[in-house]
Amino acid sequence: MVERADINSVLMQMRTIKAQVQAPSSDMADIAPEGLKENGVVGRTSFGDILKNAVDGVHDTQVNAKKLAVAYEQGDSSIDLPQVMIAAEKASVSFQAMTQVRNRLVSAYEDIMKMPI
Repeated sequence: MVERADINSVLMQMRTIKAQVQAPSSDMADIAPEGLKENGVVGRTSFGDILKNAVDGVHDTQVNAKKLAVAYEQGDSSIDLPQVMIAAEKASVSFQAMTQVRNRLVSAYEDIMKMPI
């Protein structure tokens, strides 16, 4: 059931980010995770910061998957194959999601550039 908890935490993070993007700024204090709150006040987070945090999260997921794979290949008895496969799949899915976000951002940018002035 450890893998299930990992999936649930990823889903929770995605829902929190979605709520942050969709919520008006006055409601941000209600939905902001503890990491964004400072003394009960929610600071403004730029889109660039959110995007950078997402990319860093994908990178961390890939690094973790690689470490698990190398440890398994070296014969670490505390790591089993399903754990390695789940970490690798998690890294793959997060990278694919990031690629889709990038494609949407590029498409939106191109649409904006095509607008008449």
